[in-house]
Amino acid sequence: MTRQDDFDRIRQNGDFDVLVIGGGINGLGVYRDLSLQGLRVLLVEKHDFCSGCSAAPSRMIHGGLRYLENGEFDLVRESLAERDALLRNAPHLVQPLPTTIPLTTHLSGLFNAAISFFGWAGRPAQRGALPVKVGLSLYDFVTRKRRQLPPHRFRTARATHRKWPDLMQDLRYSATYYDAWISMPERLGIELIRDTRHAAPHSIALNYAEARPIGDGFEICDRESGLSHAIRPKLIINASGAWLDEVRHSLAPPKPGHIGDRRPLVSGTKGSHLILEAPELFRALDGHMIFFENADGRVCIVFPYLGKVLAGSTDIRVDTVGRTRCEDSERDYILASLRRVFPDLALTPDQVVFSYSGIRPLPRSDQEFTGRISRGHFTHRIEGDIPQICMVGGKWTTFRAFAEQTADEALEVLGTARKCSTQDLPIGGGRDFPHDHATLAATLAQTFELGEERAHHLAQTYGTTAHELLRECSLQSAPLPQDADQAVSSGEIDWFVTHEYARHLSDVVLRRTSLAITGRISLPMIQDIAMQMAKTLGWSGDTTQTEIETLITELHQYHGVSAEMLAQRSRPRSTQCA
Repeated sequence: MTRQDDFDRIRQNGDFDVLVIGGGINGLGVYRDLSLQGLRVLLVEKHDFCSGCSAAPSRMIHGGLRYLENGEFDLVRESLAERDALLRNAPHLVQPLPTTIPLTTHLSGLFNAAISFFGWAGRPAQRGALPVKVGLSLYDFVTRKRRQLPPHRFRTARATHRKWPDLMQDLRYSATYYDAWISMPERLGIELIRDTRHAAPHSIALNYAEARPIGDGFEICDRESGLSHAIRPKLIINASGAWLDEVRHSLAPPKPGHIGDRRPLVSGTKGSHLILEAPELFRALDGHMIFFENADGRVCIVFPYLGKVLAGSTDIRVDTVGRTRCEDSERDYILASLRRVFPDLALTPDQVVFSYSGIRPLPRSDQEFTGRISRGHFTHRIEGDIPQICMVGGKWTTFRAFAEQTADEALEVLGTARKCSTQDLPIGGGRDFPHDHATLAATLAQTFELGEERAHHLAQTYGTTAHELLRECSLQSAPLPQDADQAVSSGEIDWFVTHEYARHLSDVVLRRTSLAITGRISLPMIQDIAMQMAKTLGWSGDTTQTEIETLITELHQYHGVSAEMLAQRSRPRSTQCA
């Protein structure tokens, strides 16, 4: 079914039970949940799916150890349950991550943690071994019944340095526990849409589309063609993240004299991250994430990520929402934090191959220290002829639970009973996933006569959906590559366009693949991908060139990847079918 088919269906029948505005992870989660309850749901995203804050997470799926310090036990319990659910439901993209905390004191932070629990809002003191031990014991206690990951363990300084000889020399202990990481979060968002299309074809999700009030109703404008269609929803769910207040006021302008209607619900903070080509640091991590405090009390992270190193993050309050980039001062802050824990490693700006930044849509807060702002979530209902439910807060780990909470409220408004839960529902390529990626890669290699590297790439990227992709390629009688020297194949590019809603070059390079974030994207590669997309989408020469120039500008302006960097990177072999 094509994009035009979706708009034809809207033109023929503009009646929807629910209109979801925002195609980030929260919006996609509630779109899936409500569609599976038998409702006809329309989701519209102004840009590409998962292209806003949902494209800029720390790529951790975690229980929120530090939330214990704020006394947010319910959030930690929910986060741990949702972490474990994602490990079960999306094992192709979400995997365990051993996490180690270097500790330099015994008792420091104990009193601070205690009074924080009772609501003190100040900047945290340095955490010592005892309060961390208490926190990790609580962490283990919460997961004791359905434990999927090993319990925590402590090491002495000597044992720590045997395993991580490059860590700071003044540490006294280290503590290791397990959380999880997600390799390509944007792909998980796409898989939610594809699963919903298969299970609930009555619902529609559109990127590059916008909902606009018109008269007593709404219209959907296709930003690609400029055409509009009238729709008649019974309920609106505002899942626009950092833009939530802007959207809710455009849909339901505050009434004169109602001051409360004008108060913001969201208080954003900016978080930036770096991807480094730093082999010494990669080896020094030994497969672990190092979770540590910077001098200002801000918790920072660094862990191996798809052959590179991911490091972050900043937490800067912002007053105006918009597209953001990692500024040089933030880059220097993150690099300086790494030098505190790995003082003997040379870490320099020229090792940064990619950077990204996003605005966290946190609940409005007057907290002076941004680390004290809750990462929890709640809904806010606005009554009217067409009620609006606003999704406030949330994070990647808890998207499913937040979606379920919002869906339950929507079902109550619409007078509909819940038919099923998504708690144990596999996602995309996580369905029928074997024990590990190696097993799946071996099966793909044998079934489709693939080289080992190529099979591993497909298993890591698509999970069991790789079978479907490769069968489609085989039906086209196209040659199959024997290895992964080419970073992305023509068959995959066609798949992104025909099955994964890719409309622009940036959709493929930044969100359907890991080419940009891992520093592999080059100017020749961009040109090859653009030419393949032009064939599939029927772009003219001018359109193709505009897409190339737009992507190059975006990489430079928002990700620190200059045209010179792109030109210097080596050219892969020409693309082939998957």
